[in-house]
Amino acid sequence: MNSRILALGLFLASWGFLLAQSKPNILVILVDDLGYHDLSCNGSVIYQTPNIDSLAAQSLQFEQAYSNYPRCVPSRYSFLTGTYPIINGEVPDDGFEMNMVPENRNFVQQFNKAGYQTAFFGKWHLGDGASSPSSFGFDISVAAGKAGSPISYHYPFNKPKGNNKNVKKAPIEGLDEKCKEGDYLTDVLTDEVLNFIAADHQDQPFMAVLSFYAVHQPLEAKYPDIKRNKEEISKHDFGDRPEYVKEGTGRTKMRQDNANYAAMVETMDQNVGRLLTQLKKQGIADNTIIIFTSDHGGLSNDGYNQRQLATSNYPFRAGKGWLYEGGIRVPLFVYHPSTVVAGRESQSIVLLMDVFPTLLDWVIKKPVAPEIDGQSFLKVIQHTEKWADRTVFWHESKARPRNTGESPASAIRSGPWKLIHFYEQNIIELYRPAIDISEENNLLDQFPQESKHLLKLLNTWKASF
Repeated sequence: MNSRILALGLFLASWGFLLAQSKPNILVILVDDLGYHDLSCNGSVIYQTPNIDSLAAQSLQFEQAYSNYPRCVPSRYSFLTGTYPIINGEVPDDGFEMNMVPENRNFVQQFNKAGYQTAFFGKWHLGDGASSPSSFGFDISVAAGKAGSPISYHYPFNKPKGNNKNVKKAPIEGLDEKCKEGDYLTDVLTDEVLNFIAADHQDQPFMAVLSFYAVHQPLEAKYPDIKRNKEEISKHDFGDRPEYVKEGTGRTKMRQDNANYAAMVETMDQNVGRLLTQLKKQGIADNTIIIFTSDHGGLSNDGYNQRQLATSNYPFRAGKGWLYEGGIRVPLFVYHPSTVVAGRESQSIVLLMDVFPTLLDWVIKKPVAPEIDGQSFLKVIQHTEKWADRTVFWHESKARPRNTGESPASAIRSGPWKLIHFYEQNIIELYRPAIDISEENNLLDQFPQESKHLLKLLNTWKASF
């Protein structure tokens, strides 16, 4: 009798272990300032990204994925809270503190309550102290804080170097003390995530966010990689495409010809490869959901102050700071080989604010609260829904004509239509991105009723805030 009870107990214990492991792990890879076309799988012939290409080939790739804002702080706020980046009518900007976020918009704590071990690595840019990742709910936080970008990618990371000698930025905390001469920030951050993945999680699933500081400025890379890319770019024929075209108060870069940036992209790709290798080595790749994306488009524009530009988002128009496709269209891959059918999703419109509502629905089976703007696109992943007719909005009030050349604007995407309203100048532009990928042909005069309808929807949405 006792032996039977013991056997039953062992069976139940093993079954309990299996149940504990049944929830998938989650790894979110958020790259800073990476444009949609900065990956070779999305058309770049300059940047070589074989590891990300491999991940994409095993994932569902959303071709119409958007950030909620073409700059870092508001975009990251939306990503983490599942809401449009507007609080009391204002857009959160540099200096914003995450302790202002109400509890019902905190997805991290909901994962904690569901038994996940949560961790955040890298760029936070949403405050420190009471607004740090740890205060927001992450069990582990590494190298986060107020910093929007590093002072240097080369150790020591908080010491200005080269042309960056006089820069004053918030420090990246906790890395210089454990690193050494020759260390590169992107590698070090990945090391920290690898150590976390390899650790004993006591049968807990994990939810980790790796928020690379790369490929944001300063444009610093490893010298051998810069040298190699200079040689490769010098042999590339850009044809008659100009290096710049005029846009706003400045220029848009039209060529991907910055060797430093190319080297940064490729180092970031190598580190994604290291992560994939570790997951496979530990036998947990098939039970790990990976989300790969960027916070907004690549830095391709300047303003009154001409500056070194990182990349080109061509054939999309403009880039970081703008509500044209180059500023807000981002790569977004969803990987989970046991449930996700790999391929390209070319119709559905999804945004970064949808990511955590989707994960919540997927692994915790919890519906999203009605006050959350983001929606779960789990049914899109499962191919039971298409979101081609979705209506979404942007409001960009923190324009920087001196740095990136744009004017304040709002925008609406509804089905095939996209309307941009530069409201201080009262300039309205209407496009169909699917057939005019470069947003060259303003259809305002051809479709006045459609423009009137979309502008009314946009203004009604803005009035709600």
